[in-house]
Amino acid sequence: MKPFGLIAALAAAALSACTSQPDYRAQKTAPPTVPQVDLERYAGLWYEIARYPNGFEANCAGVTAEYAPRDDGRITVINTCHKGSVDGPVKVARGVARVMEQSGNARLKVKFAPSWVPFAWGDYWILHLEQDYSAVLVGDPGGKYLWILAREKTLDADTLTRIKARAGELGYETAPLEMTDQG
Repeated sequence: MKPFGLIAALAAAALSACTSQPDYRAQKTAPPTVPQVDLERYAGLWYEIARYPNGFEANCAGVTAEYAPRDDGRITVINTCHKGSVDGPVKVARGVARVMEQSGNARLKVKFAPSWVPFAWGDYWILHLEQDYSAVLVGDPGGKYLWILAREKTLDADTLTRIKARAGELGYETAPLEMTDQG
């Protein structure tokens, strides 16, 4: 395949992947994010507690996300999934995030595609963050993606209920959230 044909095929695949994901948020106005995020406190390991169904995490258990600041001001992102079960084969996705200007570090763009793919940045908005940085609600403003993450493998029922209620207040459907098996 010629280089242009390869680029066109990758572009078509990326665009079709973006459009096939359902929207679970009816509101078209952008939701508010938290006012400020201390990225040093946010860095580290997070366990996925719940997520909207999506193709790239199909059949994933034991999902984690790890964030580390880089010298260039960006953030290294390492997402890990165990296929089939928490003891299943490991699948790792490495990416990079950049903070959107004037967002208080709460609106980021994340990319898992090679650096030469210019259009593959996705929204990563911090919609709710526990004061002690123990749990977070993250999603995109359109409602295609939503995650609840925590510093521990489990999240107490009251905190989970509160975070889901916040998601609902922001216009996100909570019924489609799937609980992640952390073992």
